[in-house]
Amino acid sequence: MGRPKEKAPKTCSLRITEHASRNIDHITGYIAFFRHEPLNAIRVGDQIYMTIDRIQNNPLIFRECEEIPTRNKIYRKAVCLSWLIIYKIESTEIVILGIIHGHRRPSRIRRIRKVK
Repeated sequence: MGRPKEKAPKTCSLRITEHASRNIDHITGYIAFFRHEPLNAIRVGDQIYMTIDRIQNNPLIFRECEEIPTRNKIYRKAVCLSWLIIYKIESTEIVILGIIHGHRRPSRIRRIRKVK
């Protein structure tokens, strides 16, 4: 009797590369110390981590990264405020490769592909 229980959506494991961690530190550090806006730096950092949580819960909701074309569309980008979070969907995990400002040249995005 009643409805069958719904299964929780399958979440993949998430790995943030050292490069992406340094990107987050540079972004929040620049906002806090050079622009003298520590509360804004906290807000931006929280928004980035909330977007990363959304990526982990459903990695296919964000667009394919046109700057890194692949046949199976494993490279994707999520927009968070003014920054792009570039990630790769692998069979067992999601890898956050880097975070760059949206106004950067596309060649910067292509370099992120080589991050391990």
